[in-house]
Amino acid sequence: MRSVPKFFVTVLLFALACSLASASDPSPLQDFCVAINCSTSAVFVNGNFCKDPKIVIADDFFFSGFQIPRNTTNRVGSTVTRVNVDLLPGLNTLGISLARVDFAPYGVNPPHFHPRGTEITMVIEGTLYVGFVTSDNRFFTKVLNKGDVFVFPIGHIHFEFNVGKTNAVAFAGFSSQNPGVITIANAVFGSNPLINPDVLTKAFQVDKNVINYLEQQFK
Repeated sequence: MRSVPKFFVTVLLFALACSLASASDPSPLQDFCVAINCSTSAVFVNGNFCKDPKIVIADDFFFSGFQIPRNTTNRVGSTVTRVNVDLLPGLNTLGISLARVDFAPYGVNPPHFHPRGTEITMVIEGTLYVGFVTSDNRFFTKVLNKGDVFVFPIGHIHFEFNVGKTNAVAFAGFSSQNPGVITIANAVFGSNPLINPDVLTKAFQVDKNVINYLEQQFK
């Protein structure tokens, strides 16, 4: 009889260990695994083949151009430039990535979340109004000025809004080489195929014409 509780305790501890291990990118077991688009390579890690370490060069760990302002003439007035494994192959398996976010005056990086990474943002220029919402609908918000830093926990809906009359720039670091991004409005009103409007009218408690209008904005 005593072996049964021990068995369940062992299973529980094993499940807990597995869940903790899968909460972030896997830790590398080698110095690096520079990504290469070549199926003849022997090692496949994190969705990419590894370049032969004997032919890895410094440029595999280098990216230039983050100092260049991006075009923000779009509907939301912001542009996100991600430096991930596609632009910086040396990031593969290291569990980090970076992004530059440019804002026009009153531009917004709309409410979104990253399913696979925590984000830490630093304002380089301008003033941003930022915030995130927790699973129990608590709202944490702050106005950030140049040099200020804010953290958005993994999987939480968050946004950044330029409250200034001039352009703003922020750099964001992620705890994943591919944190992913799901923008709420795009996902809800621009899915392919579209979500049944009866679901959305009930969920948002609005007229179906409102849902139809919103869906038209994301075609």
